[in-house]
Amino acid sequence: MIDERWGHNHHTWTRQRRAAAAGNDQMPPSPRRQRRGLGLSPRSPSRVGVNGVPTVLRDGSTVTVRPVQPADASLLADGFARLSERSRWLRFLGRKDNLTVAELRYLTCIDHHDHEALGALSPDGHGIGVARYIRDSEDPASAELAITVVDEWHGRGLGTTLLALLSDRARAEGVDRFTATVASDNIASIRLLRSAGGILVSGSRGTREYEIWLMPPIEQGLTGWLRELDAGLAGD
Repeated sequence: MIDERWGHNHHTWTRQRRAAAAGNDQMPPSPRRQRRGLGLSPRSPSRVGVNGVPTVLRDGSTVTVRPVQPADASLLADGFARLSERSRWLRFLGRKDNLTVAELRYLTCIDHHDHEALGALSPDGHGIGVARYIRDSEDPASAELAITVVDEWHGRGLGTTLLALLSDRARAEGVDRFTATVASDNIASIRLLRSAGGILVSGSRGTREYEIWLMPPIEQGLTGWLRELDAGLAGD
């Protein structure tokens, strides 16, 4: 999972991932073609698809993905409680035992423009994953990405799906690129970022920072892009 830290967020992927493979310092230009994901209208939470979109994952499971709403605080708290200690450590790059009321409010009361979050629900209605971006106030074309998936849903393609849908939302809101800081030993997140065209831009003893340019999947559409990304991850 991609680590999430308060006040920051992460971003997603490029159609031309071969041209922007890890280690390639040539970053492609980012067109400003806009798309609308999940029926969301900028700055209009009342018009979002609150019932969500059924989505089939790589393993054949069906989940519902929808924009996070203020009423989802309890779902978020329940999902956090079901994260293992290691998953929490990787998510927050440090120990995190609980979410405060203020943190839950910050994570659920969002404007769907500078701060967007998509949540995934299991067939029984439990929160099982969240993908989030928060725009950089000094660089509005950039945003930080965070993806979290509860442990029992790891390896089923949920992170890939959330990344694809959040990318679509970000492009629609004028975001050109994501940044993501992950723990150096967070192999699953690093694989996801690199398969999504992530470029390693800096690193330290304990973390790595990636940048992902959001290129619209013009020819193949979101479904084809998701299929290609999933195939790349499965082949690693």
